[in-house]
Amino acid sequence: MTAVTDEGTGRGASPVSHEDRDTDVPARVPEAGRGWNDGLIARRAAVKAADPGPGTDRDDDVRPPQVEAYVPSGGPLRPRLDALRELVGLSRARLDGATLAEAGRVLDEAAARQRLSSRHTVVAIAGATGSGKSTLFNTLAGAPISDTGLRRPTTAAPIACSWTDGAAGLLDRLAIPGRLRRRPQQGGADTDEALQGLVLVDLPDHDSAATEHREQVDRVLALVDAVIWVVDPEKYADAALHERYLRPLAGHAEITFVVLNQIDRLPGDAADQVLDDLRRLLDEDGMALGEHGEPGATVMSLSALTGEGVGELREVLGRFVQERTAAARRLSADVDAAAARLRPVYVAEGRPGLGEQAREEFADRLAEAVGAAAAGQAAEREWRRNAGRACGTPWLRLWRWYESTRRPGSLDRPAQPEPPEEQLTARQRVEQAVRTVADDAADGLPGPWAQAVREAAVHGADGLPEALDALAERAGAEHASGGGAVVATGVAGASGVAHSGRVGGRPPRPKWWPAAVLAQASMTLLQIFGGLWLIGQIVGVLEPGFLTPALVMLAGVIGGPLVEWSCAAAARGPARRYGQEAERQLRETAAACGRARVLDPVAAELVRYREVRERYAAVTEISTTGG
Repeated sequence: MTAVTDEGTGRGASPVSHEDRDTDVPARVPEAGRGWNDGLIARRAAVKAADPGPGTDRDDDVRPPQVEAYVPSGGPLRPRLDALRELVGLSRARLDGATLAEAGRVLDEAAARQRLSSRHTVVAIAGATGSGKSTLFNTLAGAPISDTGLRRPTTAAPIACSWTDGAAGLLDRLAIPGRLRRRPQQGGADTDEALQGLVLVDLPDHDSAATEHREQVDRVLALVDAVIWVVDPEKYADAALHERYLRPLAGHAEITFVVLNQIDRLPGDAADQVLDDLRRLLDEDGMALGEHGEPGATVMSLSALTGEGVGELREVLGRFVQERTAAARRLSADVDAAAARLRPVYVAEGRPGLGEQAREEFADRLAEAVGAAAAGQAAEREWRRNAGRACGTPWLRLWRWYESTRRPGSLDRPAQPEPPEEQLTARQRVEQAVRTVADDAADGLPGPWAQAVREAAVHGADGLPEALDALAERAGAEHASGGGAVVATGVAGASGVAHSGRVGGRPPRPKWWPAAVLAQASMTLLQIFGGLWLIGQIVGVLEPGFLTPALVMLAGVIGGPLVEWSCAAAARGPARRYGQEAERQLRETAAACGRARVLDPVAAELVRYREVRERYAAVTEISTTGG
């Protein structure tokens, strides 16, 4: 069907679209059939002619626009989008907005596209200056919709051509005004049927000298369902095309057509040679080629000027449109691209985590920092001292008491605080233990998550030395009051007070201590009795006979140290066990404090990372277990 001509001039009227709103109705001219309208006045006239008033039947040629919401396919796109949305939500507190910006844009664009028609496929025609993309656009539309000529750039703004109604929402999303929306020339029935649902967009030159033209190209390319790249024999290897567009969009190969135009200018088999070289360049760009039935970009040659190969492109494009999968493929490719950009912040090089060995080493370092070993030794010495006090001879105990009054730490000479350098050493040991366990946990993690693990450890370590010291003293006091082992810190965790090894009470006495005390008392009585007996004989009160009282006194003198030595030998085992128990309790106290303040927050960060990694695996549809 031919286009309508202006009366009196015979010139074809400039075709414009009726689709700037969903309520627009195509213009109808009874004399020449369906023709082109030109602007707002013509559209109003068309609406009035199509709807003469109440009670009048609508002409069968005038159909109301059909608007159909996007119907998602049964593929994995929806679960991947949901996983990406959860991934972004879980990561907002750990990653900066710039890192998640592209993923957020993909989610927004996916939501916007899914609210619009699924019957339509928006295909952009892009190319360099002089590649003939506007000529190809007009050839596919069957009418001179887009201006062509020698002046560059010719196309200044995107122009759309829609083969069916209901695409107004899609064109609004592309920000194409109503004056730049067209309808194609109506040709054969088979041709029109094959392209039903196609929305073709002619873009400005991507290498235009006008910056706003390039910006429009980039904006529209980010929104369309597919793109036809038109190249010519002179610029098909242009670095700007391959480096700026084809290489970054290699993952969008299934929705990409690369057309070598102007083959009518190439003699002999030169067109095949150029086409083969173009395929080679695309392969270097990483763009898969859809050859031998495999998914990938469609590469073909044609001449938009002579029509050679255009029919093949129309046929391939028709099948592509009728599949109605271009929008889902585009969104899936966008998700792939966003996931690829996010890979460095989600995929670890190894298997990060807190192993049992790292936990044990952390507990060892904390035990060393609070002086658990020294505490055990101090508790053992305290136990043995108590045994010596209970089972020693009175004369030796008196002498020891006298010596203790003259040593530091005695009752009249209280213990001096630890030197500042010792306090600093204890704090540094705790800090070193925290840094080491944080580094072990963050080893292999992506940068942001490794930083989050370290921050959790450092934050939990605030006040840890003071907490270790307080918990150790409290545990020791509770145990001592209950008759258990003494807990001695030995090294000041934070307060800097040197502990003597006894907290809150004396160590428990074994059952044999009363017998030992009784034996020692007996030896003392023998000494006193023998001494008094001898004195009585010397002063003449008793009958002379020095041998018997001397033997009695000697038995007491020798028996006392012998009982004390026996008790000391018997006390070694219980004292050692008592010291080991004190060391164990202090170690467990320090480990529990470190676990609550450091290990648990670090483990929580690792659990969060595992969650986002699982979401990332769902987005990429591949296993990231191996990093």
